[in-house]
Amino acid sequence: MIKIPPYLKKGDLIGIMCPSSKMELQAAEYAAEVLRSWGYRVHLGITVGTSFHNFSAPDELRLEELQDMLDDKEIKAILFGRGGYGMVCILDRINFSRFRKHPKWLCGYSDITVLHTHLLEQHKTASLHTLMCSGISSSTKDNDYVASLRDALSGKRSRYSAAVHDMNRSGKATGALVGGNLTLLSNVSGTPSQPKTKGRILVLEDIGEYRYNIDRMMYNLKRAGWLDQLAGLVVGSFADPRETDTPFGQTEFEIIRNLVAEYDYPVCYSFPVGHQDENYALKMGVPHELKVSSRGVFLTEVR
Repeated sequence: MIKIPPYLKKGDLIGIMCPSSKMELQAAEYAAEVLRSWGYRVHLGITVGTSFHNFSAPDELRLEELQDMLDDKEIKAILFGRGGYGMVCILDRINFSRFRKHPKWLCGYSDITVLHTHLLEQHKTASLHTLMCSGISSSTKDNDYVASLRDALSGKRSRYSAAVHDMNRSGKATGALVGGNLTLLSNVSGTPSQPKTKGRILVLEDIGEYRYNIDRMMYNLKRAGWLDQLAGLVVGSFADPRETDTPFGQTEFEIIRNLVAEYDYPVCYSFPVGHQDENYALKMGVPHELKVSSRGVFLTEVR
């Protein structure tokens, strides 16, 4: 049974910290003001606006702050500042004992994928695959995707739609959402953070990867059994794909289509999730219904 953290009420406290790469203080402060406009209190952590090489801070400081926010009963959700790299460096030293007794929503994507899969596999707890502080700006604060974070935190039922894509495979499926960034999923394959995918809806997205490497990572998932018994597959944005001097010969969507051709579950492409402004908040570990047809794509939370 997957634990669903309590949804937030007006006046609840949200913590902001950077467990991975560094980010500018001004960007986090802007996001904090948006959260306050929704009726929440906000605590900005000491890893916001600091830097240690590419990280926000040394491992020990990032771990200490994340541990403190996980253990603090007053903090009802943690919105991470940005992804980048660094979560895996501290993951195995996090003590989740208090978190298991008092779960809270952990919100982010990209490098935070490893935390989402770890929470689901090791602690049977739902989390939010969602834009972070870096995705909340003056140009995005009023769009549907920032609104989807606000709605998810407050407990509103998720109901999303997407346009038809000519590679889609029609069908209907129900299962808990799992997944996130393809690179991170490939990296957790074979570790204690690898999630079970049987009967679940797998979400994939990535950015800046060479197409041959996307092919390699997809083969990794396939050989490890991730793709065999899915309920459905949601393929999000694969932004800024790269090529070597000799083109690979397939686009990222063609790579995925060819590797799942033998299965019969529904598949949709170009769903609004990933490294782009169009990035819906997804409740990972929570059951959803996926409908893919000639009329469109519909992903709806099941309650």
